[in-house]
Amino acid sequence: MTERGSEEQPPRMELHLLRPAKGSTKRSKRIGRGVGSGRGKTSGKGHKGQKARSGGGPRPGFEGGQMPLIRRIPKRGFTNIFKKEYAVVNLDALARVQDHPEITPQILAEARLIRKASNLVKILGDGTVTKAMVVKAHRFSRVATEKIEASGGRIEVLTNRV
Repeated sequence: MTERGSEEQPPRMELHLLRPAKGSTKRSKRIGRGVGSGRGKTSGKGHKGQKARSGGGPRPGFEGGQMPLIRRIPKRGFTNIFKKEYAVVNLDALARVQDHPEITPQILAEARLIRKASNLVKILGDGTVTKAMVVKAHRFSRVATEKIEASGGRIEVLTNRV
């Protein structure tokens, strides 16, 4: 035993001593390196056929000629190509920008409440309004309109841009 009070320190971890865990790494299969390698000549692909060719093999989803799953499942619904997506902002989030005299989509985008100022914006009524403010957006819920006007503010509906 060593002197009293001095204990042996554990070995320090150093970058040049780091090694992968045993069995976690595997050498790559070196193909086409001669007959003696065991993977020469046809390079593990057998003789001829679809899978022996460059880029060979069936496409993803191919089931050997059987009707593929994607074609066996019935089609449902449709996608409306004229649908308008609105970026929604609740009244409690407007508290972050209530210092501005007018709250516009540009102000909301700068405050990161919406992604882009070019998005259509809808104001929803979750939260409270403590200060009178002018809010400009493309749509307003009925509750949001009532709360903004009750606090002495007003709303302005912007024309839809897509």
